[in-house]
Amino acid sequence: MSLLAPLLEPVTTVLGMPLSIGDLAGFATGLICVWLTTRSHIANFPVGIVNCVILGLVFVELRLFSDAGLQIVFITMGLIGWRAWLRHGGDATELPVFRSSGREWLLLALTAALVTLLLWQLMLWAKGSAPLMDALITAMSLCAQWLLNQRRRDSWLWWIAVDVVSIPLYFSRGLPLIAILYAVFLLLCIRGWFAWNKPQPAGAAA
Repeated sequence: MSLLAPLLEPVTTVLGMPLSIGDLAGFATGLICVWLTTRSHIANFPVGIVNCVILGLVFVELRLFSDAGLQIVFITMGLIGWRAWLRHGGDATELPVFRSSGREWLLLALTAALVTLLLWQLMLWAKGSAPLMDALITAMSLCAQWLLNQRRRDSWLWWIAVDVVSIPLYFSRGLPLIAILYAVFLLLCIRGWFAWNKPQPAGAAA
C-alpha cells in the first residue's frame, strides 16, 4: 500500500460523491487562497503553497506526474511572490497590464505545442494515467504563468483553457471536488479577463 493512499480514501459523502482527505484539503485551501488573493492579502502565498503541496501529493498517487511536477513550479513562484510582497510591507501595488503581440502569441503557441509533445512522450515512458492531457495542462499552465508574471492580460485566456481541460480530467480520475474547484477557478478567470480589459493608464498598451 502506498504511503499516499490515505489521501485518496473516502472519509465522507456529499451529494452521493465520496470525498477523500485530499479532495477536502485541496478544495478548502484552494478557495481560501483565491479569496485571500482577491483581498490582496499576503497570506494567499503560504496558503497557496500548502494547496500546491496537497495537490502535488494527490497527483503523484494518481500518477499524474506532470501535474505533480507543475506544483513544484508554483511553489517556487509562490515563495518568490511572498518575498516580493514582504519587501513592500505586504501591500499590493497598482500596476498596468499589457497586451501580447501576434508574434508573442505565435511563439507561445509553438512553445506550448513543443512542451506538450516532449512531456507527452515523458509521461508515456513513466506510464502516467493521462499522458496527453497531463502534458497539455502543464504546457499551457507554464505559458499562462509566464504571461501572468509579465502582467499580460492574455494570461487569463491561457488559464481559462487550462481549467476547461482540467475539469473533465479530474472528474474522470475520481476527484470531483478538485474538478469543482477548477470550475470555480474558471469563473474567476473569466472575471479576471474582463477586469484586466478595462481601460489602462496611458503608456500601458502592448
